Amino acid sequence: MSDAPAPAPDQAVPDLAVPDDAVPAPVLACPACGEPSPEGARFCEACGTPLAPLPPAGGSDDEARRDAADLDAADGGPAGPATSQHASEEAASAPDDGTPEPDARPCVRCGGRVAEDGYCTECGEPAASERDHWAERPATWVAGVCDRGVRHSRNEDAMALAASPSAAADRAFAALVVCDGVSSAPDSDVASLAAARAARDVLAAGAPEGTSPVVGEPTARVAAWSTLVADASRAAQDAILTTVGAMADRENPPSCTFVAAVVDGPLVVTGWVGDSRAYWIPDDGEAHQLSVDDSWAQEMMAQGIPRVQAESSPQAHAITRWLGPDAPDPVARTAATFPDRDGWVLVCSDGLWNYCSPAGDLAALLHATQERVGHDPQTVAGALVDWANAQGGRDNITATLARFDRSSDAASPELDPDLETTVPTT
Repeated sequence: MSDAPAPAPDQAVPDLAVPDDAVPAPVLACPACGEPSPEGARFCEACGTPLAPLPPAGGSDDEARRDAADLDAADGGPAGPATSQHASEEAASAPDDGTPEPDARPCVRCGGRVAEDGYCTECGEPAASERDHWAERPATWVAGVCDRGVRHSRNEDAMALAASPSAAADRAFAALVVCDGVSSAPDSDVASLAAARAARDVLAAGAPEGTSPVVGEPTARVAAWSTLVADASRAAQDAILTTVGAMADRENPPSCTFVAAVVDGPLVVTGWVGDSRAYWIPDDGEAHQLSVDDSWAQEMMAQGIPRVQAESSPQAHAITRWLGPDAPDPVARTAATFPDRDGWVLVCSDGLWNYCSPAGDLAALLHATQERVGHDPQTVAGALVDWANAQGGRDNITATLARFDRSSDAASPELDPDLETTVPTT
């Protein structure tokens, strides 16, 4: 999570090894110790805490309504503009004897009933949330994983992705959006999810198959996409204002960072507000950070302070631009590039780059991860999240990837059914 200000973790040289026990999504992190457990596990293997299972993706309408209610309760309020009247009525009529309802998610610590406020009526602990660990995979070549981390009780990161079916098309399209809730502002998880999805929808409209496709030669499309990325940040800002309602009047209203990357054929356009980042990581050659942080640390580096010193300062994560009701300048700055080789576009929150900030170090980590787990983007993203948790998991972690393919025209394979998208319902 970004802060204004917040202490930064130590910037040591990272151990590029990926944990042997990396578990692909979906998993549920233990709310007591943070250890990831495989889908269907009833108890944490590390500490023995009871685990509530995540609901399956694509359930019935009733299941979806219950899932939305669980997510709203766990996050302390609606995570989006829609709420579930059906679930509210069920909760109002629930017995008050501490026994979980048959369709309710029980407390992960004691098995008691979770009340409407998201806390157990028996032990007082917060309920598990679908947002603790989730994944998106709109195409075989684009995926992301978002995780609560080890230290925080709530995941205030959010992501939203869109993509064309094949990376080998002349105008393969992908949009990766990551928003990181400001931890000093309560309910910033509400802001980040609303912002990410609103921005994603604006960018998806500009896709070749979208409702308002960007047209022209690649160089001409740079200006159009730069404008659309800025419009996406404005839409994200408007979504926050609409979603947070009366919370906008707080001294510290819900707020978040914003970063987006668009792949359109040979072109990559990036936009950002705050300190979430986009990187270009080629299979060979020099990696680059595509965004420029809006932060105290970046200002210090611009004055000649070494990166390690600036990013290890207590003020390092004080951001100078953000989205939210009190944002002074919510419009994204943009940059464009035309990569000349195969590689990855990585968009992430500081929960990942905190441990591996320079582009070269992050490239080495990603390449080592590929050698270990293969080239599937969801598996790689999940392994990067696992690696960050293994370093301490001090923050929420989001890693999204798009495979940039300049050399192969092979058709994309079918989606692996075990890696389908699993996302919060609201």
